[in-house]
Amino acid sequence: MKKLLVLVFALGLFGTAHAQFGIRAGYSSANFSDFDSKAIGGFHVGGFYKIGAGFIAVEPGIQYSQKGHIRTGDTGTPAVDQDRLNYIDVPVLLRVNFLPFLNVFAGPQGSVLVSRKLEYADGSTDTSTEAIKGYEIAGVVGVGVDLPLGFNAQASYDLGIQSTNYYNQDVKNNVLKLSVGYTF
Repeated sequence: MKKLLVLVFALGLFGTAHAQFGIRAGYSSANFSDFDSKAIGGFHVGGFYKIGAGFIAVEPGIQYSQKGHIRTGDTGTPAVDQDRLNYIDVPVLLRVNFLPFLNVFAGPQGSVLVSRKLEYADGSTDTSTEAIKGYEIAGVVGVGVDLPLGFNAQASYDLGIQSTNYYNQDVKNNVLKLSVGYTF
């Protein structure tokens, strides 16, 4: 994964003169698909490298992202309150600029699980990552707005494609992200 990311950024650095680096951060609302749970709030922060100017641009990036869920219904013994999963996401987005300030985007995203914090209702915690697959594949779709002075905002949705195999259950991470950023 690390070699792939280095290759993508290296090709971008040497492949075009119309490239821009930027940073992005924001709020995340994550949940599992097909699971008795509700969304958990978190954040994401990272950088991106936009290659191209005009109608179409490619944007590889890397970001730290919090995902997981808050358990509802039958929570077992001991009762699980929430499970926060921390990932490094590597999206490769294709942006289509409809207007000078408005764009839509989509693309694949690979993610690697870096840590976990499972909180039980009695206050105890577990940080083992053995109950969940260490990586996932998702699709990303969204809309972005370029603001004055290099600022930007976007709303995106990460739709899990591959099961996280959470305690041998077929669930996928789904995340709504609201972001603000700055392009240098």
